[in-house]
Amino acid sequence: QVQLVQSGGGSVQPGGSLRLSCAASGFMFRIAVMDWYRQAPGQQRELVASITSGGATNYADSVKGRFTISRDNVKNTVYLAMNSLKPEDTAVYYCHTKRPNDYWGRGTQVTVSS
Repeated sequence: QVQLVQSGGGSVQPGGSLRLSCAASGFMFRIAVMDWYRQAPGQQRELVASITSGGATNYADSVKGRFTISRDNVKNTVYLAMNSLKPEDTAVYYCHTKRPNDYWGRGTQVTVSS
């Protein structure tokens, strides 16, 4: 079955960096569009970044220039490198794919605070 196992995250001061990983299994990862979403307390879940099978990327305006999504089709893993983190980046981050149903990772807390 489809599994998305997340790792990374944690707490960091403003301006710091973190990297999230999502190891995928149970489907043909190399042809899948992979996404990262986030959900802050009291907010709707929002799309942060996407990457196609060919490596094309798309970002929310709020993270452009600071976050980088990438993938390793040998390791079946998608990454989200987050730099210049701000307090408003604080949220639970979720890995996602649609195959064709929606599949989600369990979520990883990212807290940006001084």
